[in-house]
Amino acid sequence: MLANGFGDPVLAGGDACGQLLREIDWSRNPLGPPTTWPKELRTLVSVMLGSNQPVLIVWGRELTTLYNDGYAAMCGKRHPAALGKPFSDLWYEIWDSVKPILADAYQGIGTRMDDIQFTMLRNGYPEETHFSFSYTPVRDEAGAVLGMFCVCAETTEQVMLRRHAEFERERLRLMFEQAPAAIAMLEGPDYVFTFANPSFEKLMGYRSVVGKPVLDVVPEVESQGFLAMLNQVYETGNPHVGSGVPYAIGEASDPAPRPGFVDYVYQPLRGAHGKVTGIFVQAQDVTDRVEARASQELRNRELGHRLKNQLAVVMAIVSQTLRSASDSAEASERINGRLVALSKAHDVLLKASDAAAAVAEIVGGVLSLHDTGEGCRFDAGGPPMIIAPRPAMSLSLILHELATNAVKYGALANDSGRVAIRWNIERDTGGDCFVLTWGETGGPAVGNSGKPGIGSRLIRAGLQGTIRNEVVVDFHPDGLFCSIRADAASITPDPQT
Repeated sequence: MLANGFGDPVLAGGDACGQLLREIDWSRNPLGPPTTWPKELRTLVSVMLGSNQPVLIVWGRELTTLYNDGYAAMCGKRHPAALGKPFSDLWYEIWDSVKPILADAYQGIGTRMDDIQFTMLRNGYPEETHFSFSYTPVRDEAGAVLGMFCVCAETTEQVMLRRHAEFERERLRLMFEQAPAAIAMLEGPDYVFTFANPSFEKLMGYRSVVGKPVLDVVPEVESQGFLAMLNQVYETGNPHVGSGVPYAIGEASDPAPRPGFVDYVYQPLRGAHGKVTGIFVQAQDVTDRVEARASQELRNRELGHRLKNQLAVVMAIVSQTLRSASDSAEASERINGRLVALSKAHDVLLKASDAAAAVAEIVGGVLSLHDTGEGCRFDAGGPPMIIAPRPAMSLSLILHELATNAVKYGALANDSGRVAIRWNIERDTGGDCFVLTWGETGGPAVGNSGKPGIGSRLIRAGLQGTIRNEVVVDFHPDGLFCSIRADAASITPDPQT
């Protein structure tokens, strides 16, 4: 009888492990020579060596271990020494976990696990490993358990890849959660929200959106054109970018639409076969930016208007001075003086932007620009009054606008026109009221063009920061008349400032 397995058809094939099994001196092994093995073991060994899957056999009371090349790869540096040795010697560091499962198999109880985790030392260092396996009891004809047959697979790599993918998804989720931009995921043709970060829910008026179709959450998107854009992206697979697009969405606590502007991107999401399955949405409320840009454009237009008006004032100063001066030296002196007065008037205007100012000082700054030296062109008067910074700024701008228009078209466009300015506190049905009037006489006939420009809008805006604010402009046959009114209390500086 051969002590090894050479020539025994049961041990034929099996590549490297088959060769090792044939070389073992089985006479020294508890199993004995292969020719004496029970038919159950001979059959299973033949199956094991012919299988491409990792297969393990544990046999007899000695728990002798047999395995194929697939299982050998899982043994690390303990292969090939573990072949034919007790199972407890192979996996001694995890024996406390394996022994109960193996004991069940020897009691006739099979076990199947899709994932079990061990910390192994199979390569000389601790490593986390994962396996799927089934332990199947092997019985003889009388029903006695002879051993255990195991088909298994190491899943460590798959588990680690899945864990890494989950980590990356969680990291991406946290990144989206914390992103300042509004981000959402929409799935299917009904655009059901599967994800929305806090910034997106804020954009949606703090409404709960996840798990709901877009139209259930914000039906406003249909009338505002956003649904049509979603449909276009979903149907064509082409992304869409919107910049500074107006929108109006109410809040959960107050459904009244609040207007604003938004930048957004609709990016199609594709499934395994390239078909669009959803849309990634990124948006940013840019209302402040759009409004700031519009405000800047308005300021630029006003600045252009101011520059033109200042040129008109300078030209009027020069023209009036040259007409009344007796010689060039006198003309030069008067022009220089009036340009200095113009500079001082601007100082008053700038001061009014952040400090209270006297009405008389503001009026005086305007009047000093048009003193021709041939008698006063103005009749101005009123009680001493200090007004708050914002209305002071407005009053300075309005008076300069009225004076500029008078130089261009009104009472100051010739040598005979006059302007009367009066201010006072009057009482009406609403209480004490500040009133300032500007009345022109003696100038050329002036009519209403019907096309209000920047200057006209500035005048009619009245005194900023006041209540009961009212401006009336009339074009009388004698000349332009303007009345400015505001609540007296709201025009007065705050004592604490």
